[in-house]
Amino acid sequence: MATQSRKTSSSTSNAQGASSFDPQGVALWRQLDAAAQCLQAVRGGQSATAVLEQVDRSLRPGVQALLFQALRQLGRAQALRKALAPRNPPARVDNLLCTALALAWSEDAAPYPPFTLVSQAVEAAKRNASMRGQAGFVNACLRRFLRERDALVAATDDDPVARWNHPLWWIRAVQKDYPDHWQQILEANNAHAPMTLRVNALRRPADAYLALLDEAGMAGARVGASGIELRQAVPVQMLPGFESGDVSVQDAAAQLAAPLLVDGLAQGAPLQILDACAAPGGKTAHILELAGAAQNWRVTALEMDGDRARRIGETLERLQLSAQVLVTDAALVDAWWPQANDRTPFDAILLDAPCSAAGIVRRHPDVRWLRRESDLPQLAQLQERLLSALWPLVKPGEGCFTALARSSTWKGRTRSKRFSRATLMRIYSPPRPFNARAFRRR
Repeated sequence: MATQSRKTSSSTSNAQGASSFDPQGVALWRQLDAAAQCLQAVRGGQSATAVLEQVDRSLRPGVQALLFQALRQLGRAQALRKALAPRNPPARVDNLLCTALALAWSEDAAPYPPFTLVSQAVEAAKRNASMRGQAGFVNACLRRFLRERDALVAATDDDPVARWNHPLWWIRAVQKDYPDHWQQILEANNAHAPMTLRVNALRRPADAYLALLDEAGMAGARVGASGIELRQAVPVQMLPGFESGDVSVQDAAAQLAAPLLVDGLAQGAPLQILDACAAPGGKTAHILELAGAAQNWRVTALEMDGDRARRIGETLERLQLSAQVLVTDAALVDAWWPQANDRTPFDAILLDAPCSAAGIVRRHPDVRWLRRESDLPQLAQLQERLLSALWPLVKPGEGCFTALARSSTWKGRTRSKRFSRATLMRIYSPPRPFNARAFRRR
């Protein structure tokens, strides 16, 4: 089976991340088959990040692009699949159909011509032993979709999950919190996040790195103090100096956290800084980059999950930075504080507590389908537990405590207000869309 070429129209760039650099020599049916398997795992409760790590490296960039686009259009795809096949087919077949429908329903946004996606999805069914007997069914459903696409799409427009590609409870929550802007928010969530870089200030100024990108044929624009937003996403291995630590990938909003935390702190002073809930290590590294050449700040990074903690170590190793990384529950202070710094109060604490993840849904489109409405009260309780445990560890009179919030409502706003009143915190809020609260202990 010959490999397929992507459309040459502007819609090519719509697939997130790996959209413009499909691995050469890999048949599209193989990528569709792998993407459908990943979609099945995500619908079963696994994160897309974990699932993609299990995909063969030769397939991964193309599979990620297809999977992310399918997740952004999953609501529409599910509605179309039900219209084509009211009775649920086997899970493997269902996910292949949903993958193909999510990618093909809008011709303007399709990464390949719809007829190509359909023929290659049928080929995937034929090539997979578990679906071979259903290949005719897959072919019939998708060929009917091609014939009746406009009518089928119109018939699903009244379904809000199909229209907005979010769970119904999520749609209602955004409508309630933002009655004048909920449509724009949901539409923005379905857009592809730009690839933003953070230049390592210990290596070179951001403007100098922007010149390197220009020499390499990668267009970009400055954002913030150390950030560069690329016009087109590329594999990180193509970035000049990536492996040697000149640059990292980090969203522009996330790049505000470390400067907010260390504002006013002396670079040369031997300060104690804590980054709680630190994985995958981007903010930890940014703090160390802001410490200056002397690297006098002692930074402790906490992470409860061992696998995610290893990612902190990998990030710091690539950037040639050093921090103390502890695998522990940040709220169990007595279990880690003596080891961290012999119970010395911290000059600054950064807490990026677990949250609704509503602020990273563009970057991680699986989040909307994984999160449940029942998770939110539990997350609010966890945030209060972490805040209450870590607040007393800040040095009285001069320490800085920064807690990050992707969405004030979904981060447990009521509990945060009660906590702030109880501890007499002063609150600072940087510009939208990034929400943060920096607390200086009195």
